[in-house]
Amino acid sequence: MKIVLTGSSGFVGNYFIAHYADKYDISTFSFMKDELSDLDLSNTDAIIHLSALVHQMGGAQTEEYHRVNVENTLNLAQKAKENSIRHFIFMSSVKVYGEETNVPYTEKSECKPQDEYGKSKLVAEQKLMQLEDENFTVSIIRTPIVYGYGVKANIKNLISLVKKVPVLPFGKINNNRSMVYIGNLCHLIAIILDKQRNGVFLASDDKPLSTTGLIELIAYELDKNTTLLKIPFFETFLKQVKPSFHKRLYESLEVDNSQTKETLNFKNPFSTKEGVNLMINGENT
Repeated sequence: MKIVLTGSSGFVGNYFIAHYADKYDISTFSFMKDELSDLDLSNTDAIIHLSALVHQMGGAQTEEYHRVNVENTLNLAQKAKENSIRHFIFMSSVKVYGEETNVPYTEKSECKPQDEYGKSKLVAEQKLMQLEDENFTVSIIRTPIVYGYGVKANIKNLISLVKKVPVLPFGKINNNRSMVYIGNLCHLIAIILDKQRNGVFLASDDKPLSTTGLIELIAYELDKNTTLLKIPFFETFLKQVKPSFHKRLYESLEVDNSQTKETLNFKNPFSTKEGVNLMINGENT
């Protein structure tokens, strides 16, 4: 199967190429370096569209989210359809549903995105669905936080914190946070490719973790004797001073992807414990 993949320099793209180059004939395209008009789609079977302007902590202009996440996506999809490419896989996000919630999101949950990133992803999804027909299959994958070896942003910061600080005020946090190990996500992509199934799919590890549980797993894999304390005033202080941090540390964002598993008839190859081990130690250990 011949595939064109965008976002090859990103976290997921790097992993997919490294682990699936023997199975698929993969070529890459970059919106930053290449011209769409020069993209040769001869004999191409499918496109995996991973490149995006991801959620920015400092924010980004609405127009930039729209240009990268909507316009680039639609331009690529339209070219793919014009060239008789049969399958288009789009990497979306659980941000299309909204923010933290105590009710798990499912494939059919109502979408109410709250930030510009989530809104742009949802618009792209909707416009892609409008292009779909019997000759052009669209598959949308919504992901929570993706983790693995070389991960950046919040998870990387958490690992660094556990490495450096022996006592942390994150004990007995009873939230549920869904994540997906990058190996599980790429396995899902491969299954959707092979089965050429259309629709919306949710990626997730089998069970959510609490913030406390995640830190305990990281500490175990780092061989650190980390002490986690529950300090009552700390949560209140954080909620007032850093409400965005409070949300990620104390509130729940859970997905239930049982429908995806049933539809595609697959199991995740990695448990969360295995995923955290591989995130800390790498896959060659």
